Amino acid sequence: MSTIAEPRSPRAPRSGRLSTRTNFELYGWVFMRASGVVLVILIFGHLFVNLVAGEGIKAVDFGFVAGKWASPFWQVWDLLMLWLAMIHGTNGVRTIINDYAERDGVRLVLKAALMVAFVVVVVLGTLVIFTFDPCPVDSPADLLPSFCSA
Repeated sequence: MSTIAEPRSPRAPRSGRLSTRTNFELYGWVFMRASGVVLVILIFGHLFVNLVAGEGIKAVDFGFVAGKWASPFWQVWDLLMLWLAMIHGTNGVRTIINDYAERDGVRLVLKAALMVAFVVVVVLGTLVIFTFDPCPVDSPADLLPSFCSA
């Protein structure tokens, strides 16, 4: 004697089963839009200061970067640009992996490689920004920024 279960009404309360779904994808979608807007502002500000406001591309050298990174403002600016760009890009590639990698094993390997690349670039980039020495010892004086000659 088999009985056929009646379909549950869409408005009926759930049957005691807890949902484990989260809004991670929604938060990722919102983050992509917000970070995209912030990145446009950061990148165009970066390009304006580096290429338009000064003497153009010919003035961008070691001394120029050293002078910029002597200021905490520009360190934070470049750090935000690095971190937001990496998180934004990593989230986009993660979405592409989810969409196109059909096998679970391939998806896992690709996401692991993506996360390793993300961590390496963010850690190394952050270290470069905050440990950059604008006045290295035994450097030619003509390559150093003006504040190093003191």
